[in-house]
Amino acid sequence: MRIATPLVSIVIPAYNEAARLGDTLAAAVDYLSRGVPAELIVVDDGSTDDTVAVAERALGASDAVPWRVLRSDANRGKGHAVRTGLLAARAPVGVFSDADLSTPIAELPKVVEPIVQGHYDVVFGSRALDRTLIGARQPVYRDRAGRLFNVALRLATGIPYKDTQCGFKAFRLSVCRPILEAAAVERFGFDLEWLFVAHRAGLRLKEVPVRWNHHEGSKVKLLRDGPRMLADILKVRRLMAAGRYAPTLSAVVSATRLEPAETSSVPVW
Repeated sequence: MRIATPLVSIVIPAYNEAARLGDTLAAAVDYLSRGVPAELIVVDDGSTDDTVAVAERALGASDAVPWRVLRSDANRGKGHAVRTGLLAARAPVGVFSDADLSTPIAELPKVVEPIVQGHYDVVFGSRALDRTLIGARQPVYRDRAGRLFNVALRLATGIPYKDTQCGFKAFRLSVCRPILEAAAVERFGFDLEWLFVAHRAGLRLKEVPVRWNHHEGSKVKLLRDGPRMLADILKVRRLMAAGRYAPTLSAVVSATRLEPAETSSVPVW
């Protein structure tokens, strides 16, 4: 564990991921150990299998990358797990990635460098901007449902982005921390809330094309979670209209004023 202060904290939420988490973490450690100044944080969301043991074994096999495994006694939801990890991050930039690495870890520079160079506050991967980067495609019904969901999201929130649900997002934590601390959505609609509040706060958001591959075993079930995510959109809209996020928006604006114009001009990779 050679890095005193990492530049990037990578959060991987995990719920009953024992079957594939070992390979995921091995790939992440292999990439990061090439000199990327990062730490890995796995957040177990109340798993009932051997997720924690698998994570600790895989990460403990190398001392090249600092790591932690955080545990929740109960299943609180992916949003709660990601939020827990990002709030525990030691680095100025926090990234969360899905446990299956559907976006390869080698895509990390695309979302981190625009923040490190001081140009953006939130950068997130997108499957919609360049579909030639998609390798293994998801079933047609899931793809169409995702596009319809994005249309509904854009109509409901005014967020002008084509793909908000790719699980590969980076945050300048100094200005995004108030958003994380005030989050009201704990399950799959959590990043809709974060992007919506960040957009309303005037933060600099950027959607970037990334490589992506569909993997079987997604925890998102369309019939169950699609309506829940739409309900989350409406919930966030109601909370915004009721002034629930007013203190958060003020805190973000204050943090932005204190933030230096440029974090670093030195390339990370």
